[in-house]
Amino acid sequence: MIALKKTIYILSILFIANLAKGQDNNLTLSSALEQALENNYGLIISRADVQVAEINNNWGTAGRYPTIGFDISDNNNYELNNSVYTNRLSTGIGLDWLLFDGFRVKVTKANLDNLEDLTAGQLSVQVESTIEDIILVYYSVLLQKEQLKVLETVMQLSDDRYQYELKKKSLGGSVTYNVLQAKNVYLTDKANFLNQEMLVRNSTRNLNFMMGVDPAVSWEFTEAFEADTSEFVLADLISKMKADNQSLKNQYTGLLLRENETSLQKSSFYPSVSLGAGLDYGHTWAYSGGAQTFNSETILPYGNVRLSFDIYSAGVRKRGVEIARINEEVAKVEIDQMEHALTNELFNLFDFHEVRLELLNVANENLEAAELNLSISEDKYRSGVINSFNYRDVQLIYLSVSYQRLQAVYNLIGSKAGLTRITGGFLGYASE
Repeated sequence: MIALKKTIYILSILFIANLAKGQDNNLTLSSALEQALENNYGLIISRADVQVAEINNNWGTAGRYPTIGFDISDNNNYELNNSVYTNRLSTGIGLDWLLFDGFRVKVTKANLDNLEDLTAGQLSVQVESTIEDIILVYYSVLLQKEQLKVLETVMQLSDDRYQYELKKKSLGGSVTYNVLQAKNVYLTDKANFLNQEMLVRNSTRNLNFMMGVDPAVSWEFTEAFEADTSEFVLADLISKMKADNQSLKNQYTGLLLRENETSLQKSSFYPSVSLGAGLDYGHTWAYSGGAQTFNSETILPYGNVRLSFDIYSAGVRKRGVEIARINEEVAKVEIDQMEHALTNELFNLFDFHEVRLELLNVANENLEAAELNLSISEDKYRSGVINSFNYRDVQLIYLSVSYQRLQAVYNLIGSKAGLTRITGGFLGYASE
């Protein structure tokens, strides 16, 4: 858990320009990540799995230590023919210890170590996935809010046009048709604005669910909706992926488990030596006609050593070793397959990132032109140079271009998050 907290600190440097906490209802990306890693349902379950693996990983589970047992019994019977009552009290304490079993105990402990590592690695993968999801969902809320601002601007322009037409009509400079047309446009834009408000609320609730927070909680999002435009070097990304990708590390841990299985199968070719020691106590009474006829007491210590060796098993042990070795080779192929798949995914993500950098530049230029065109068109509309249809077309172009620019920012944020995840960046800084 300490490593995860360090990770959050690094992420706040990578993705956040302002590290101040703010008020209680302010939500920075770092605080959203912190709450998600603490309260996310999937992570809570995965952390419980890690705890189970840690508890289970000990020499006692592997069979290194002896077992000690105690038993006691009291048997009573009555012989009807001779009217004899007999009571037998038996008790004993015993120790059983497997001294040698073909190195099975050592291999089993190594297996438990690897299982614990694998469980922790699976948690790390889920942590990385959760971090990426939180980043995308957090900025998705910001995207929806930015789109809401654009719709508000368009709605305000439509309202201004509607009020303008009403005023012109009152002065005799416009007709009912133009007023109704302006009103319809304004109401359409208002409906779009109201629907977008609902999308903002839905996105916030989705974020609250991922953070394990009540859906009714509202936030003031303090991060700027901006994308990091820094570039990456593909060769560096490939090196980081091969060294730090957690899914690939888990595959290597899986290979160790397969190798342990081969060792376990080989252990069946060795003899086993076990020790048994203990103390038995017995006491028997017999009564007939109210008088005691028998009284016997025994104390029996014992110690045994047993050697067991399976001489012939119809090839079962040999086949078990062969199958385990085949599974080892399969695990190696799976590692190659995953490394190839991850490399392919990395190339795609890198390509997406490079293209999205260019698309953002194009979108910025396009937005500048659309804003200027909108400003000029408003003046031309009021001066009568263009009609309402032309002005509406310009508004729709501005709306579309603004949406494209906002989506370009979000896409670039997403591609960087994907590159950071696949190269192990979300957890790789925890050791610093």
